[in-house]
Amino acid sequence: MALLMEHQFRQLPADRQVETRPFLEAVSHLPPLFDCLGSTIFAPVKADMSANIAKIKVVYDTNPGRFKTLQQILEAEKEMHGDQWPKVGATLALMWLKRGLRFIQVFLQSLANGEKDESNPNLIRVNISKAYEVALKRYHGWFVQQFFKVALLSAPYKADFLRALSKGREVKEEDCLEKIRKFLINFTATVDATYEIYGKMNADLDYRA
Repeated sequence: MALLMEHQFRQLPADRQVETRPFLEAVSHLPPLFDCLGSTIFAPVKADMSANIAKIKVVYDTNPGRFKTLQQILEAEKEMHGDQWPKVGATLALMWLKRGLRFIQVFLQSLANGEKDESNPNLIRVNISKAYEVALKRYHGWFVQQFFKVALLSAPYKADFLRALSKGREVKEEDCLEKIRKFLINFTATVDATYEIYGKMNADLDYRA
């Protein structure tokens, strides 16, 4: 559980603005979560998330004062890129990143809620599948969807996933799930706020990868 609890997301302020620097610091520790799924077949998902984080950081580093919040980045890029926006820059990278974050959020929430396949209660396929359906499937073409089905077959047992999430330490399942619930409080609020920014600015794109 150390992977999550050592890098908590900040509580959002009253205006629900997401500060860029602490956001980037927190999300930069999430790609290794895909290693906990026990198969190199998830490596492209991890790499894609890492690449999107890096793209946002490049833009932020050009002017940290101007880009203090994620919304300020989108607003600046909208003015900068005109008709090309939101298909470019950090706006596009954050669009895909927030979908990956939603995948993680729904997956962890499903685990924390105790959702399971009654015939195979120690498998986490049902949790991963739900997260994919909610967060990513609509944006993926046939080939990527088939790739995901193969990845799903490689998903580990719940006990193995929770042990990997705890960096190999033996843990009690309920203790682990309680820590996931605590992590999800600020994480979910941050993901929701990011989606709200895109909705408010009409910045989302619906094309398939």
